[in-house]
Amino acid sequence: MTDRSGVSLLLARYGTALALVVLLAFNFAVTPNFATWQTLNVNLTQVSTIVIVAVGMTLVIATGGIDLSVGSLMAISGALAPMIFLGNLVGIGGIPVAVAVAMFVAVAATTLLGAFNGWLIARYRIQPIVATLVLYIAGRGIAQVMTNGNLQVFKLPEFQWIGLSRPFGIPAQVIVMLFIVTLAAWMLARTNFGRQLLAIGGNERAARLSGIATGRIKIAVYAISGALAGLAGLVVIAINSASDANLVGMGMELDAIAAVAVGGTLLSGGRATIIGTLLGALVIQLVRYTLLANGVPDAAALVCKAAIIIGAVWLQERGRTA
Repeated sequence: MTDRSGVSLLLARYGTALALVVLLAFNFAVTPNFATWQTLNVNLTQVSTIVIVAVGMTLVIATGGIDLSVGSLMAISGALAPMIFLGNLVGIGGIPVAVAVAMFVAVAATTLLGAFNGWLIARYRIQPIVATLVLYIAGRGIAQVMTNGNLQVFKLPEFQWIGLSRPFGIPAQVIVMLFIVTLAAWMLARTNFGRQLLAIGGNERAARLSGIATGRIKIAVYAISGALAGLAGLVVIAINSASDANLVGMGMELDAIAAVAVGGTLLSGGRATIIGTLLGALVIQLVRYTLLANGVPDAAALVCKAAIIIGAVWLQERGRTA
């Protein structure tokens, strides 16, 4: 191994963590009021929904797939839950019961829709980008039809705890995010399911010949992605105290894919890192915050995000060929 190839491998493995350290050091030195709990809370709350969705996207990409429908599934979840706990769909006695039913039904619905994506891919061998494009287009339309395009406004602490409460001084959605990241990382590294989905992404034909039920694994993975998208949709509307089917989850699929790519998961499948996805999302969020806090327009942040993604993919390819 040459020195150059060794450096490429190190950058491919630890480049995201290094970028995060450099960004933190820069902000501590330059950005005013960066070293405060308020700044930490702002960045963590803004990144939490992206990470929740990106965890499901990581599992999907690990199988060699892609899920373009997550933003639309967030919109469906965000539209359905208020309809239930506000009594617009069906009357349920008692606010706590109505909220519990609303959250369960909303996430169950997006789980089933995610499983539908996986079924199309596994049963009919449709390319994932095409199969999930169906709900990418139709899903937001379904959410808009459900609400007649109307904004649903509410003030309901029994529901909004998931986005506004601060247990032990920590935002609730951050606790949810860390729990999901920990569970997914353990599942990917320690369970047969995790090993099997990586095997499918590495070589699906070999995985099938070795006895792995590739179709069932794919359906399960897309169902998980749908469930996490639904949960993220609930977090978003809880924070906003309103649900707008036109805007909830808009562009989330691109943010999630970006976090996965920057985090070091191979976009071709077969290798994935949940912790890397968390770090990738933090890097993208911190770049945006750094630019905005130092007076750089938001448009420049988008350009920087694109450059980071290109750099991450380039490092992946260098690491594979080194």
